[in-house]
Amino acid sequence: MAFFLISFPALFSIINPIGGSFVFLSLTRHYPARTRAQLARWVAIYAFAIVIGSVYIGAHVLGFFGISIPVLRVAGGLVIATAGWRMLNQPDDVPSKPEGASEEKAAALAERETVRRIAFFPLAMPLTTGPGTIAVAVSLGATRPREIAQLFNFIWQVAVAALCISGLIYVLYRYSDRVARLVGPTGTVIIQRLSAFLLLCIGVQVLWSGVSDLLAGLGPPVGS
Repeated sequence: MAFFLISFPALFSIINPIGGSFVFLSLTRHYPARTRAQLARWVAIYAFAIVIGSVYIGAHVLGFFGISIPVLRVAGGLVIATAGWRMLNQPDDVPSKPEGASEEKAAALAERETVRRIAFFPLAMPLTTGPGTIAVAVSLGATRPREIAQLFNFIWQVAVAALCISGLIYVLYRYSDRVARLVGPTGTVIIQRLSAFLLLCIGVQVLWSGVSDLLAGLGPPVGS
């Protein structure tokens, strides 16, 4: 289980599904519980696909389009920072449905629009499995062994690690509202604001990491 013990902690630390559950709740708190459950399931599925795809073919895809890891970090950092800024400045109480709409119509509208529009972007990518996760997964894929027996062990152990991470994402996202009820309304608002601020900081950090790598790649000025 050597490959599992390497990949699981690396993916867990960068994805951080515990902190992500509060971000998920902040973005979906005004939608029906059934819709949040569907979103949690699809985010977990998308996260698994992104991790597995990044490990196995991520480096080839980025190379095909000529995209480097620093550029990926810059773009992802901008998206994450923007999402964190919007969450940080949104009011505490936002209407959960259009005025005059029935509960059934609001739930149907939420299911159609929310699941289709935000399950993959921005909940799965880049808020849950963003450029940092892709960079870690690509790095894991670059260290895969060449021998057939070891390669087989690498493939299934990394897949199990990604599956465990996806299961944690689903459970923590699915029941994030229960955690919110335990901490109470005031505690939930505080945690959501802190999560939004941390998300903004993470976005800026990812952006700065990409910019630093790009600037370092320019080399010293000519004649220096």
